[in-house]
Amino acid sequence: MTKAVQKITLSPSRDIPFDKLVLSQSNVRRIKAGVSIDELAEDIARRGLLQGLNVRPVVDADGVETGMFEIPAGGRRFKALSVLVKQKRLAKTAPIPCIVRDTASEILAEDDSLAENIQRVALHPLDQFRAFVALREKGQSEEAIAAAFFVAPQIVKQRLKLASVAPALLEVYSEDGMTLEQLMAFTVNPDHERQLQVWDAITSSWNKEPFQIRRMLTETSVRASDRRAVFVGVEAYEAAGGTILRDLFQGDDGGWLEDPALLDRLVAQKLQAEAEAIATEGWKWIEVSTDLPYGYSHAMRGLKGEPIPMTEGEGADHARLLAEYRALEEEYEGQDELPDDIDARLGDLEAAMEALDVRPLMFDPIEIAQAGAFITLDRDGKLAVYRGYIRPEDERREQVDVGGDGLPSTEGQGSDGEQDLGGHGVGTIITSNGQLLGADLPEDEDDGVLKPLPERLLMELTAHRTLALREAIGRSPDVALTLLLLKLVTDTFRTSGASGSCVEVSVRHLYLSAQSPDLKDSVVAKAVDARHAAWEADLPLGDDAALWDFLTVLDQTSRLSLLAHCLSFGINALHEKVNPYGAGISSSGLTRRMAQSDIVAHAVDLDMVEAGWEPTVDGYLNRVPKVRILEAVREAKGEGTAQLLDHLKKGEMATEAERLLKGSGWLPEVLRRADLVALDAGAEGQGAPVGDVESDQVENIDLPAFLTADLPEENGSMMAAE
Repeated sequence: MTKAVQKITLSPSRDIPFDKLVLSQSNVRRIKAGVSIDELAEDIARRGLLQGLNVRPVVDADGVETGMFEIPAGGRRFKALSVLVKQKRLAKTAPIPCIVRDTASEILAEDDSLAENIQRVALHPLDQFRAFVALREKGQSEEAIAAAFFVAPQIVKQRLKLASVAPALLEVYSEDGMTLEQLMAFTVNPDHERQLQVWDAITSSWNKEPFQIRRMLTETSVRASDRRAVFVGVEAYEAAGGTILRDLFQGDDGGWLEDPALLDRLVAQKLQAEAEAIATEGWKWIEVSTDLPYGYSHAMRGLKGEPIPMTEGEGADHARLLAEYRALEEEYEGQDELPDDIDARLGDLEAAMEALDVRPLMFDPIEIAQAGAFITLDRDGKLAVYRGYIRPEDERREQVDVGGDGLPSTEGQGSDGEQDLGGHGVGTIITSNGQLLGADLPEDEDDGVLKPLPERLLMELTAHRTLALREAIGRSPDVALTLLLLKLVTDTFRTSGASGSCVEVSVRHLYLSAQSPDLKDSVVAKAVDARHAAWEADLPLGDDAALWDFLTVLDQTSRLSLLAHCLSFGINALHEKVNPYGAGISSSGLTRRMAQSDIVAHAVDLDMVEAGWEPTVDGYLNRVPKVRILEAVREAKGEGTAQLLDHLKKGEMATEAERLLKGSGWLPEVLRRADLVALDAGAEGQGAPVGDVESDQVENIDLPAFLTADLPEENGSMMAAE
């Protein structure tokens, strides 16, 4: 037979007046914890009683119900209701929803009390977060939510911050795939794609600690405690449009600055402003760097300055601080431990006196004009200035020379007697990492003034020239031999002034550090590679004895050709950056190198047009200001053609100029042969080596493409004639 299922009968519910309820001694909760009674009372007053009380009838000694009810489960709610009754916000006879347990029940009162407290499940943090989000989306503010649930607004903000975590990671957390601490770590960076990348990376890693997650999510950012950020100031960074990542779940020292490029630019601007202020002191040079390397002043002589005396006011302040300091010392003398406020005050007094004691130095104005200063940041992000260093080349010394009258003349000057180079003109030269500060103007600041070509472009252009010279020397044995003798004679008889030659006779293959992308595919590059491959195929490399025998029996013409080829790899006609601190090439050395390369170019009849160089958009025209583009078109095609382009934007101007200059043979100054420029100047009375077109020869003007694109050929000619 089928066994009948016993039906469950629930305890009945009823409303019982408040004054008929009393606390039960069977309630197992004895220790106060969690939400306070007053807070619970306010919550009941706001939203009403969400959960009824569990009660049992009170019986007398004979087992007869007395009309009172005791509460074994729900004592905190009853106490909260009592608070409202005392405040007269709730009537004593107000009906209270209750679940009434039968007096004959086998379930003990203590059992009910224990079950109600043990079997409840705390809300999952993710559920709490979603509930807070729902409330906010329905118009409640963070402060209102915090007030309603008696938590700090920071708690609400932290839970709402979880909304910045990728939904996929929230799903992982809901399935216990990560801890709450790990989830909170992901909130430091709102980029969902980056969060998923980090999670994928650490899933198979042994290190899944929250700090590792934060480190990976902020690895491209800069801490607000970084000295650069301290120097600029977070407020200035944010005012400039910078954003900051914040961590609401732990101390983040001000967060992370998300735009390092902007921060570095602000640091450079502020350091430049400081340098310009210090330049008014009259220093010859100032080097600016956020990180001065070890030995930055090596080989320089430091000036001995005298501390600036204190003013009367400063002296009085120092005396007052010292008197207070000594008075406090005497007052607390003999005590094992100073009170915190007194200890802090003594520290403040020491710092104030030290600031007055560390005096700025005074230097001789004559020495200031000869020396320089370093500007950097200290470890705390404060400005640090180190004044009074003289470079070896700036040392004044007595130089004996023989004048035209045969008598020695004495003249105090620097070691090279060179002019200071830089965009700042006369005055202090301010540099950072060898670059002049403020020397390069953005395109929108092009003021129409013809300025020197950018350093990088100069190096790329002269790299073309260097390779072309190598190719030419490689097929010119006689010139190569002369050049070799010139270098050897100079090294032998002028050892003190042999630097700056355009040939490295070691010979070592000089790597062209600055070159345009098309250099490797140029005509001269292919010619050099082909000649090198041909010799490499014939030479018995790897066996010195066999190579010796091969060179011994080689005919004289072939020996000279091989000499020329090897020597060509030592050609260095690069326009390199001048280093004022000794490393690299000096200004006089660079001048000599470029002049010597002109001599060699003349000797091999170098033609950079035949070598394959052309003024293209990427290789030249987009790299220079509009005024230089117009100058190139003017020199190659005449003033009339240049005027047709002067209203265009730079990009359009460069494109049209490339088309107009193609096949014209025009070259920038650095690629022109000095001897041909001199000949043209003597013959025509002008400096441009390219055949100029007179402005009145309008019939020969090449019209830009935008003027002739929609016209038949004869109409285009008519427009040109007009």
